[in-house]
Parts: sequence; C-alpha cells; structure tokens
Amino acid sequence: MANHDLTFLPDPDPESISSDVAGFGGLLVSTQIPTRADGSLELGGIVEQSECTLQALKVALELAGSSMDRVLHLTIYLTDMADRAAFNEVYKRFFAKPWPVRAAVGVAALGVKGMRVEVTAMAAKG
Repeated sequence: MANHDLTFLPDPDPESISSDVAGFGGLLVSTQIPTRADGSLELGGIVEQSECTLQALKVALELAGSSMDRVLHLTIYLTDMADRAAFNEVYKRFFAKPWPVRAAVGVAALGVKGMRVEVTAMAAKG
C-alpha cells in the first residue's frame, strides 16, 4: 500500500536497508551512526565517534530541509554510559539552548563491532 503522505530520503550507502531521513507532514526522523563524510565508519574513541555521528545528522537534516536547531528530540544510544560526559561535550558544540528533549540509553552493543554511539532524532522541517 502506498503512503503518499510519507517521504523517505535514501541513505547515501547503496547497500543500506534504512532510509536516511523519513518525513511526515512537518516532522522528520533520522538515525545516524559514526559515518565520516566519505562514507566510512569512524571506530575510534567516543569523541571522534560522537563528532562523526552528529555531523552525519547535521548533513542528513540539512539535505531534508531542516537543521540542528530544529531538532525536537534526540535519543542517544551508548555502549558504555561512562562515555556520556564525553558525548555531552561534543553535543554542546552541535546544539544550543533551548536544548532538544533527549534521552541517553545504555545498550550492550550496536550494529557494528566497535561502534560506541548511535543517535535517533526527530526534527521539524523548515
């Protein structure tokens, strides 16, 4: 069944089984991992992974007609909750007051061995 009121922007990786951004009305949803601009994964420390993840989110939202200052909610998945403080330092370089609503969730593992962070965001278009 076709969903004409939904939009899906493809992931730049042709092998991906996930859209990069999905939209409904004025709301966009995106999940990002620590992907460098060239498409490779950053599997270094939490600071480097956080920077790549949030930069990937910024690029995806801008391509969909939004921006980081339009993010309403962010869910942060961390494989080690001890990384939360380091993630927050990077987060403050990408976001400002009024802060998005957010949650940090500790998980046992992410989709690729060595990945330490993944984020899901909801943002308004515009």
